[in-house]
Amino acid sequence: MSESDAGFTGSRSNKHSPRLDEELEHEVQGMMKAERATRSEEWREVEPVGEDQPDIDADPAGTLVGGVPQGMDADAVVARAELSRWLDRADFPSTGPELVEAARDHRAPDVVADELSRLPEGQVYERIGDVVRALGYPTET
Repeated sequence: MSESDAGFTGSRSNKHSPRLDEELEHEVQGMMKAERATRSEEWREVEPVGEDQPDIDADPAGTLVGGVPQGMDADAVVARAELSRWLDRADFPSTGPELVEAARDHRAPDVVADELSRLPEGQVYERIGDVVRALGYPTET
């Protein structure tokens, strides 16, 4: 099966074998073409929201699920989550320039790399909390 036959372009997964990648691609193809789930086992389908139930939203009315830690604001929570989304535990400890490079290696958006480039030089960061504090965001108390 060629890449064009599979409907996907780019590299294969490095977490599965090529055979399992092709099986997963085949399973997803039906859903993409039909624009709905194609499983025959009804118990595997997600049950729709009931008529008397509110729609499920990950961010209802602009509030974060689980709330905001004391001492932080919603913007700081979102900034910390976005930074940590593009940095792995393996990227620490690192200096600011090393974190910028790591974020770019993980294909982070330019805005994330630009934010990390604001880190003070000559300092080593042990974890994402250190990075957030160095950038001036409030942290939980």
